[in-house]
Amino acid sequence: MKKEDILDTAKELIAGQRAIDYGDAQDNFRCIAESWSWWLSEKTCSPITSDDVAMMMVLLKMARLRSNRLHTDSYCDLVGYAALAGEIALGHGVQEEVEK
Repeated sequence: MKKEDILDTAKELIAGQRAIDYGDAQDNFRCIAESWSWWLSEKTCSPITSDDVAMMMVLLKMARLRSNRLHTDSYCDLVGYAALAGEIALGHGVQEEVEK
């Protein structure tokens, strides 16, 4: 695949179905930013962990569902990210990663 093909596909996605599914990108990104800011508000000096990333992806999917509650893939992704966050946090402990 050439870079032109990738650019064309990206243009189709962000101007087509994604815009239909999630609405205005600036509004959606603002909602995501608010969610992530809330999640990170207590992490003043500590590094972002893999658990944080998984939870922030949960918040991203929730922000997208706020725009379109009928988008099935977002529910599946949300549950998947939550399961991964739980596995990371409970499997080896979030505290262990923060202490590294």
